[in-house]
Amino acid sequence: MDLEELRQVAARGESDQLEFKRSTGELREAAETLCGFLNEKGWRVLLGVANDGRVLGQQIADRTLQDVGNTLHRFEPAVHVECTQVNVADDLSVLMLSVPAGEDGPYSFDGRAYQRIGTTTQRMPASEYQRRLLARMHSQRRWENRIAEGYALSDLDVDEIRRTIKSAIEAGRLDSVVTSPGDVLDRLGLRLDGDLSQAAVVAFGRQLLPEFPQCSLRLARFRGVSKTEFLDQRQLTGHAFQLLDEAMTFILRHIPVAGRIESGKLERKDTPLYPTVALREALVNALCHRDYSMPGGAVSVAVFDDRLEITSTGLLPAGLTVADLKRDHVSQPRNPLLAEVFYRRGLIERWGRGTQKIVELCVAAGHPEPEFEQQAGSLTVRFLPSGYSPPLRVSHDLTERQQEILQVLSHGQQRSFKDVYEALQEPPSDRWVRKEMMMLRDLGLIANSGRGQHSRWWLVQPE
Repeated sequence: MDLEELRQVAARGESDQLEFKRSTGELREAAETLCGFLNEKGWRVLLGVANDGRVLGQQIADRTLQDVGNTLHRFEPAVHVECTQVNVADDLSVLMLSVPAGEDGPYSFDGRAYQRIGTTTQRMPASEYQRRLLARMHSQRRWENRIAEGYALSDLDVDEIRRTIKSAIEAGRLDSVVTSPGDVLDRLGLRLDGDLSQAAVVAFGRQLLPEFPQCSLRLARFRGVSKTEFLDQRQLTGHAFQLLDEAMTFILRHIPVAGRIESGKLERKDTPLYPTVALREALVNALCHRDYSMPGGAVSVAVFDDRLEITSTGLLPAGLTVADLKRDHVSQPRNPLLAEVFYRRGLIERWGRGTQKIVELCVAAGHPEPEFEQQAGSLTVRFLPSGYSPPLRVSHDLTERQQEILQVLSHGQQRSFKDVYEALQEPPSDRWVRKEMMMLRDLGLIANSGRGQHSRWWLVQPE
């Protein structure tokens, strides 16, 4: 579009498919209007045009385009917005944002749905959003319902399908007469007239690349409490049940384990820092409810010294907030076919209590309530320990004795060597304990001052 065509469009005035904004200072309002267009007939917003149709233009810097791009990533489901610059003077341009009528609606922006009525943009009523959401869930246009072109039963992990059949029958969620992989795919709606759905590939696919790069898992163990240094990292691609197992294995390898001798028993019982059932529930939720329509999306697990975070691509449905996740709320699965597979396998319930269960399990274990956070097109659940947890690995694996010393020093006050030694359970020789403490000091985990009986030791808090 050139300047003359732009003036002709602006001269028509605002309508149910066209809106003007003076500048990107109104970028949020422009995005809300685009959301309304997506949910109705589509079309465009002109940034740099006055309400009366006068073409003003504005300076468009690289930072401006970055802000626009970051804002447009906050639509749910993901959508392509065509962004065009029209020069109106030497250093001034109008930014034109265009969208078609959306096929995967209802759409939301920043967790809220909008609709266009005449020349105004309004919040979509919750009842209307629910009606459209149910229509989408039963629509063949939904991403997981679409045909996985070029995939056949031989491209799936048949052994995993058989494990699903066995688990579903044992859980009482599948008739024992269903015995073949093909039958269960038909029963669960993962195959229609012999064609596999994309949900079938997500659940059981053996070969995911290059067609399904979003079936990926990102794992990282960071040193300290920031993302500046990795101790371990990897990225995997696989079907949902592979990713679930890999994520649990990685987490249990990297989170601290508390050991104790149970009363009346001689053996030691080791318990992971965070409740494993809560961790598995969070991973299952992430795999079931994430947005698979985004090729660059993934489920991510990040383990820090002071927390564990599980993040999945995709925002909450409009009308549902992070606060709702800790109380009774209506279950609105983004991928009902995939969720059905996990349900039949006994890994989730139907009633949307997964997030409440995570909270209850953590509180029962003596930890703070997990935090739920929605930002940058993703949802994160953050697990927090009840107190200091010594790291398992720094530049090498820490011994159990070294971890115990760190735990003793975690209570805040400076301690003498004698205090530390007497607080240890069944300590070895004092010479050996001194050696372990010197190693921890060299690793930068503890520090000391003074000499001899006046020496004091304390924990170095991670930055």
